[in-house]
Amino acid sequence: MLRIDSLQGQLLIAGATLPDPNFARTVVLICEHTEDGALGLVLNRPGEMALADGAPELAPLAGDQALIGEGGPVQPAALLVLAEFEDPEQAGLRVIGPVGLMGDGSQIGDLVGEVRRARVFAGYAGWGPGQLDAELEREDWFVAPAGIDDIFDADADELWQRVLARKGGHFALVARMPVDPSVN
Repeated sequence: MLRIDSLQGQLLIAGATLPDPNFARTVVLICEHTEDGALGLVLNRPGEMALADGAPELAPLAGDQALIGEGGPVQPAALLVLAEFEDPEQAGLRVIGPVGLMGDGSQIGDLVGEVRRARVFAGYAGWGPGQLDAELEREDWFVAPAGIDDIFDADADELWQRVLARKGGHFALVARMPVDPSVN
């Protein structure tokens, strides 16, 4: 159930000083956020394995040349499909607008003509109850509205900077900060 203060459908932008190397300069789409915790997908870690090699049965949804993204450090052997659906009711879990996660019982062949575009991720980012809220209070993450094009952006290397700069003000300065400020 969606809470009033839920971050579902929002982007988490890693702060420049976030100490966890799993999330350095990442942009995470929050797919679900309830009192029980949160689940998200790292959007800007494309991975190295081609979908056609790692999960050829999913290639009709995202394309043979698509890479399996590194969705996060939790259950890296699990594959999650994030798609833009013609009919959002076909999503197993709606995230934002027509975008949602494919359900466990979905038949790939039935969805091929019903999916505008899709991405496949190995693993996900997860937070237990209250954990994400504590990280937000420490300003480990900045929150921004997700755009559908952000979710399917092919330029993973620039996504963190672009989304952060879009927030304006001091965020635009952080976006230009080098990975290692000591070499500046």
